[in-house]
Amino acid sequence: MVRLDPGVGGARRTAHELVRDTLRGAILSGALPGGRRLVQAEIAEQLQVSTTPVREALRDLATEGLIRLDPHRGAIVQQLTYEEIQDIHDLCRLLEPEAMQRAARHPTPALIDRARMLSEEMEREDDTGRWADLNRQFHAVLAQGSQSPRLIALLKGLRDSAAPYVGLALQRRPEHVHQANHDHRELLEALEQGDGERLAELADRHLHLTIRGLMASRELFAGGSPEAPADQPLPPQD
Repeated sequence: MVRLDPGVGGARRTAHELVRDTLRGAILSGALPGGRRLVQAEIAEQLQVSTTPVREALRDLATEGLIRLDPHRGAIVQQLTYEEIQDIHDLCRLLEPEAMQRAARHPTPALIDRARMLSEEMEREDDTGRWADLNRQFHAVLAQGSQSPRLIALLKGLRDSAAPYVGLALQRRPEHVHQANHDHRELLEALEQGDGERLAELADRHLHLTIRGLMASRELFAGGSPEAPADQPLPPQD
């Protein structure tokens, strides 16, 4: 039975937020692998909540692209093929430089401060699953600087879908974390200077680092592996 403190991280959370954050962390760390079926009653029992916040959390995670909701089999952790992750990378390379060019035109102090806080937190983070979630948030904040709701939504959907594989790949190539953290500092510097061209170039180079790590971990992706059993206990959240 998983025992979680609603005050973890210094802030109280609703039951909905606790379930969502716990499941998201388990997916991003690989503790809940792609193809795993998530049973509402089991989750509710282990996290000592009703099924209502579980349903709400699963809807959130489906919107983020971390799970899919099958009308017959329920919630299943999303599992991408290698070709799909390449497609996500290619689309990010088309969209992210444009978002960075736009963000550099009007960087706000609040946006820069939020991005810096996430970058500094990543520098201190040792857990690759948590790092992957912070990385996802960092790039979402940068994209918000574009002030284009459609562009922001497109990039968020792409990065959210890829986030679990980024965390798993980093477990196999932890040296990439140091380079990624360095890249984030450079991205912040270019944003503060309002240098759109450099910001776009750095974003493209950073995406290359990500895809290299994923290409070196091809075994992570869907290829006919059996679905994980539904009765495996949920992992605890640190």
